[in-house]
Amino acid sequence: MTTRTSDEASDSKRLELKIFLFLTVLLAPILSVLLVSGLGFAIWFSQILTGPPGAG
Repeated sequence: MTTRTSDEASDSKRLELKIFLFLTVLLAPILSVLLVSGLGFAIWFSQILTGPPGAG
């Protein structure tokens, strides 16, 4: 059975912090913008094909 040294624990914490910052600062906002813009594009394109709501 091996025990983790304080350097390994420190490296692990540092990596965990980097991953957390990447997810919260970069990935989540980018995915949110892509999701909202994709939905807006889908609605816009469907209105091109079928007309605006209530028309007809």
